[in-house]
Parts: sequence; C-alpha cells; structure tokens
Amino acid sequence: MPFTDEQSSDCDSSRSSESATSSSSDSEYSRQSFTSDSSSKPSSPASTSPPKMVTFDEMMAAARNLSNLTLAHEIAVNKNFHLERVEHPQNSLPGRVKQIVHKAFWDRLEEDLNEDPPEYEHAIKLFEEIKEILLSFLNPGANRMRNQICEVLDTDLIRQQAEHNAVDIQGLANYVISTMGKLCAPVRDNDINQLKPTGNIVALLRQIFHVLDLMTMDMVNFTIQSLRPHVQRNLIDYERAKFQDILEETPSALDLTTEWIKESIQDELSSISCEMSSSPGANGISKPNVSPIVVLTNSYLKLLEWDYQKKTIPETLMTDETRLQELSKKLNQLKIVACISLITSNMLPAVIEDIPDFIEKQKRISFVLLEGMHKETFDLKEALNAVGIQTCSTINESLTKRGFQLLNKEVQANVVGQLCNIVEEDNAVITLIGKRIHLYMKSLLASPCFQKSMPTVPGGLGVIQKEIETIGSQYASIVNLNKQVYGPFYASIFRKLLFSETETNKAELETSTN
Repeated sequence: MPFTDEQSSDCDSSRSSESATSSSSDSEYSRQSFTSDSSSKPSSPASTSPPKMVTFDEMMAAARNLSNLTLAHEIAVNKNFHLERVEHPQNSLPGRVKQIVHKAFWDRLEEDLNEDPPEYEHAIKLFEEIKEILLSFLNPGANRMRNQICEVLDTDLIRQQAEHNAVDIQGLANYVISTMGKLCAPVRDNDINQLKPTGNIVALLRQIFHVLDLMTMDMVNFTIQSLRPHVQRNLIDYERAKFQDILEETPSALDLTTEWIKESIQDELSSISCEMSSSPGANGISKPNVSPIVVLTNSYLKLLEWDYQKKTIPETLMTDETRLQELSKKLNQLKIVACISLITSNMLPAVIEDIPDFIEKQKRISFVLLEGMHKETFDLKEALNAVGIQTCSTINESLTKRGFQLLNKEVQANVVGQLCNIVEEDNAVITLIGKRIHLYMKSLLASPCFQKSMPTVPGGLGVIQKEIETIGSQYASIVNLNKQVYGPFYASIFRKLLFSETETNKAELETSTN
C-alpha cells in the first residue's frame, strides 16, 4: 500500500473522515515533542546529527505552523467544524472579571454623555470601531455601500460636530442598525429587530456590539464553509509542507512517531522469529525481512487500543487525536455489545430464537447501560450485571405471554454470571471478539477502496455490523489521509531504522512510496 498521493486516485472520499467535533484547542500547541528543547532529550534512535538548541522564536514559529496545520485539517476533514463565542459562566472568575470590566466601561461612557456639555470622545471611538466591523462584512465589489458607511461614520466629521455639540448619536445608531439589517445573515434578523431605539443610548450601543459579535462569528463560519472545498483539494500538500516547517524548527518533532514505528518493527521481528524457529528446516541464519507496509498497518491498528490518557499520540497523528480517541471508545463499547450477544445466543439459542427482535432489543439495552463506559468511574461489571438481569427479564416476559415456563433461577444466575465474566482479563469470548474486530480493521486498511466494497464482517460481529462498518470507514479514511500526507516522513524513518545496510530494500521502499 503506497504512502503518498497516488493512493487516493480511486477513492476520493478517503481524503476526509466522517467525524464530528466542534473545534480544536489551543492547548494542543504546547505538546512536548514540538516545543521542548531537543538538547535536553536523548537523541532519537533514528537521528545521526547532534542535537540542536531550539530558540524561543523557533518554538513560537513551530507553534504557529502547528496552529495553521491543525486549523486547516479540521476545516477539511470535519464537516461540522465551526467557531463559537466563548461564554464564561457569570459565577466563574473570567465571567466576573469580564462583567466588572464591561460595566466599568459602559458606566464611564454613560457618565461622559451625561456631562454638560457631553463628552463624545469614547462614543466616537466606538463608532469608529463599528465602522471597521461593518466594512469587514462587505464583499470586494460593494463600493457603493463602502463609500456610504465611510461617509456617514466619518469620525473626523463626527469630532467636528462634537466640538459644536451637534452630534446626533441616536441618528448614527439608527443608521448602524439599518446597515446591520442589510448585511446580516437571515438567522440574525430577529436580533436586529430587537435593536429598537430607546432613551438609553448606552444600552443600545451595548446591544449593537453584542449583535455585531454574533454577525462576526457568522461571517467567520461562512468563510470556513466557503474555504472548505479549496482546503480539501490542497490539504495533502499544505499539511506536508507545514509539518516540514515544524520539523525544521523543532528537530525532535518526529521522536514519538519514530518510537511508535520502532515498536511495531520489534513486534514484527519477534513474530517472524517465532515463525522461523517453529518452521521445519529453519536454520536461523537468514535475516528476517520486515515489510514497511505491514509494520505501518500494525502501527495504525495500535491506535485503536491506545491509552490516550497516559500515552502521547505520535506527532504525525496529532491532528486526528480526538477522532481516533472517540473511535476507540465506540469500538470498545461495540466489543462488549458483541460479547453480550454472542454469550446469550450460545447459552439460550432455543429460547431466544422464538422471541421477535430479541437481538435488537438486547443490543439497545446494552448500549444504554454501557453509556459512558470509557469513564474511570464507570463500573463495567455492575453494568453487565444489569444487562444480564434485563436480558432475563425480557426473555421471561416473552415466555409468560406465550404461556411457557420461565427461566429458572439457576439459568438466570448462570447467564448473568457469564456476562459479568467478560470483565476478566483472560475471558475467552472477549479475546475472540477482539481478534475478529482487529482482523476486520486490518482487512479495511488492506482494501484498495473500502467505500466501494466493504470487507466481510467476521462471524460473531453480525449484531454490530452496521456500527462497525461506520467506525471502520471513518478509521480507514483517517489512516489513508494520514498516509498520503506523512508518507515521505514515514519512509525516511523506515530508511533509518531498517534499510541503512541494504540498497535492495531501499529500492523496495521507494517503490512503495511513489
């Protein structure tokens, strides 16, 4: 499977992942591997050059590149990405500070306007700011309205009028409201209509600024939607170039990625060694031949079982961390649901066969009772106990309606006990289901165009087929896009870790990445 752009020639949809997340956090920019001084860390196993001191300016440049990369990635792959105004709770410290500062500002404005004669300087500055905001809403060709706004809200003229106490503050506010009504999105019509002239000009100006803030956010999100097709078309080259900039500013920016790949190489070498030692006629002299394609696939599969709370994700996957973590949570829940269904079907096949839609009913019950199972405070055994009790109750209810004998207490206790045993580390059922899910995800990554033809779902996963196909599609989209963007970086790591001695293997790698 190639690592670069050609992989997407038959699968256009592999460039975007179907996941929803609202926005990216600025805290992402403080990741150690991007911002730490590389001289304070041990040299990467793939690095042959001496460590380089990273200056503050270089760190800030890397952070800006990371910010741009993250934003572009979210715009392209997250169709629900948008920006929202941050509203701090009034009882929080930021909320109280904001409230105090704003009150002080508007009280000062009111005092200025109530003086005799009125002091207009603060009001003039507000209208100057309003003018700039209104102008920012205009399209490049809207010269007529641009000229009108500049003429009416001419601050030099307003200052001259103020010197003669002839400023019509209410008239200017009315003009601003009228112009806002012409420029706002339909969703803001009601907000504009509520800006009625009142005797309190300060309160009116305060409301005007509130609605202007909403209009500004509308404009930003409209711009994001407009840019999305362009960003999607150029995302691969843009992300690759931005990450290269980060790597030049922060040489340690591939350390975690190198370790991630190195672990999979070691796992693959161990697996090959075991196979060779158990194979008849193996002399143990030939050197294992590790395929970078297999190694990279196994590396991606590890992300589905990654401990996102304790382990930092590889740098090249940071922009998709939230999506991968969410998919991991959903997949873990699906694994438990499949185990519940398989255990019940094997223990009571004849009983549940005659209950209409029993599998779907049990599935719905399981999803409800397993909600939030990724949280540390969640008691999985207690939830499974509740699923078992509810399952037996549903079966007995059906048996009663048909006049059959109810499940005896021993059978019910056995069903509940078997379901609770899922939490045991060596439980055979969850081990089996886990392997089959792993096999299905691996087959998805090997598929040249998974969205045209989804791989067959292994036995035991039929109850979650729809959900696992959706998650698998999202996961494969993330992986395929990641390969296209970061393929050259992965190839470089493989060269250093595997192929420094053999030109033949180098040629093989070049073929796989071009």
